[in-house]
Amino acid sequence: MAKKLTGIEVYKLLPKTNCGDCNFPTCMAFAMQVAAKKVALEECPHVSEEAQTALGEAQAPPMRTVQIGSGEQALSIGGETVMFRHEEKFHHPPAVAVRISDTLSDEELGQRIEEVSALRFERVGEEIQVDLAAVHCESGDGSRFAQVVNKVREDTGLPILLQCPKAELLSEAVVAAGERPLLWAADKENWEQMADLAAKHQAPLAVTGESLEELADLTGKLKEKGIQDIVLHVHGSDLADQLGQLVITRRLALQKEFRPLGYPTLAFTSGGDPLQEAAEAITYICKYAGVVVLENTVPEAALAVLTARQNVYTDPQKPNAIEAKLYEVGDVGPDAPVLLTTNFALTYFTVAGEVENSRVGAYISVVDTEGLGVLNAYADDKLTADRIIKTVNEQGAMDKVNHNKLVIPGLAAMLRMEVQDESGWEVIIGPEDAARIPHFLRNEWRTS
Repeated sequence: MAKKLTGIEVYKLLPKTNCGDCNFPTCMAFAMQVAAKKVALEECPHVSEEAQTALGEAQAPPMRTVQIGSGEQALSIGGETVMFRHEEKFHHPPAVAVRISDTLSDEELGQRIEEVSALRFERVGEEIQVDLAAVHCESGDGSRFAQVVNKVREDTGLPILLQCPKAELLSEAVVAAGERPLLWAADKENWEQMADLAAKHQAPLAVTGESLEELADLTGKLKEKGIQDIVLHVHGSDLADQLGQLVITRRLALQKEFRPLGYPTLAFTSGGDPLQEAAEAITYICKYAGVVVLENTVPEAALAVLTARQNVYTDPQKPNAIEAKLYEVGDVGPDAPVLLTTNFALTYFTVAGEVENSRVGAYISVVDTEGLGVLNAYADDKLTADRIIKTVNEQGAMDKVNHNKLVIPGLAAMLRMEVQDESGWEVIIGPEDAARIPHFLRNEWRTS
């Protein structure tokens, strides 16, 4: 185990300019985070080679960050520093892949690629999508494998996972896959050939074994051959066993700083029923896969998986907020309703989505509650009558309509009389549940 460093020891080797380019206010603050293994020394763009050599492995985070692919579509996995998100945050969302077999006919392959490319959704203002294609060499034909890999890469633009344990079949495919494909997989039989291939093409290499002891032994051998970017394929006999292996691997890497297992992990789902597969994939996303490979391309199942990933990998220290302003949803005019909500992103996009579903154009006045939802904002005095009135007036919402009705959330009903008395508007209590917004807008708000 590497010697623990103090913040002072790290600080002595930094430029001491307090430039802020590392996103920390001072070099000392950065040094303390490096010593705690919360960030890597390389996050300082001005650190010298001498400093990196002097600190060596001792400054490295307990789990290596591995890059798959290159350019705008490149993925970074691993690099985690905590077991639980509330301790700090998780840094790199796991890559979600879909498996594509090279035994498909050209027509089936084209359809499969279209299905994978369609797994792209917008949720709370962010685009979420499958971001890795796992091409499986089931044909045993290296040329066909390379042909399929090339078509998948060109048509999807996604980084590639090459699922083929035979190095001799990978020589063409690894070129067709572009820069830094993830090679799967090295084992106790083929690790030397796979290591040579990974080194030649500067590609990350997945390692597979029947036990954690076998994996640790293999990563040690690969490291001696100069292979640094490693992904661990942890085996399990079923979902519970796989989950246990992933958790143990994470604990050994982060809590025990056991370097031979200090790498991101990979998990394949068992396929079958799409919704059961989604539940399995979500389990691996929560604890603690760096890559999850799916079999199915059913949109609703993929959306569940991607939504779970989006939720788990938000930063708990930074509220998910949108800009507080007046939004127009649908065709608005002088008789359009004016709705009020907070700037918590999930709240706003849920409300906006239901307004769209109603097909009734509406103005939505968004109050800056520092990213809190309605009840939390009210409890923390960030949603008050004064703030509501000030926001609506500054945004000019009531100047755009020929009525004086303001719809406030049902969960903020306790503010109705105060807002109405101080503003002179007719304040209407809207639904508590956003799902009722379409019926409310079509049938109730004018007569409330």
